Amino acid sequence: MILALIAAAEIGFWVLLAAGLAVRYLLRRRRASTVLLACVPLVDVLLLAATALDLRNGAEPSFGHGLAALYLGFTVAYGHYMIRWADGHAAHRLDGAPRPPKPPRYGKARARHEWRLWLMTLVAVALALAVLEAMAAIVGDADQAAPLRGWQDTAVKALVIHGIVALTYTIWPKKPPAQPAQPAEPAVPEASRPAAAAGREDPPAA
Repeated sequence: MILALIAAAEIGFWVLLAAGLAVRYLLRRRRASTVLLACVPLVDVLLLAATALDLRNGAEPSFGHGLAALYLGFTVAYGHYMIRWADGHAAHRLDGAPRPPKPPRYGKARARHEWRLWLMTLVAVALALAVLEAMAAIVGDADQAAPLRGWQDTAVKALVIHGIVALTYTIWPKKPPAQPAQPAEPAVPEASRPAAAAGREDPPAA
């Protein structure tokens, strides 16, 4: 049941996002689109409430409950970033706005971008850990809550791995590919110029 709710929440997220952008750029109803986009976080609230209610009704903690906690953390932390990305591309395709810039790929700019993403992952993991702790408190029994503790370890490992990736871009920044050198035009030797052209005089005027 929980896995089905997670799938429904994911579908609901993208449906509300697409509807909000369509209303904004196709129907030109900016206020209505703002309301629809503001409803996107409600999907996470409903999933959280359903998960907590399932545990309170005596359901045994499972893979789905832990996955729901991670899903909640990451959608909350990355939700604004994803909405802004989708809004930029919708404005470009439907409203003639400039194409949104791509994330940097090289050098220090790429490292800063990776650390900004890592900070969002940090927020996601912190939220997931808090939700998992609340689920464990609802369950009450330490043995039954063991699967939820395992998901806490998984969340921390994901944070560490993402931090290592960002660190590699800091220590070994990716360099742009070398541009092929343009061949220089060969210089014309002085001796190859026609001698007549060098010593030619204009004819006298008639």
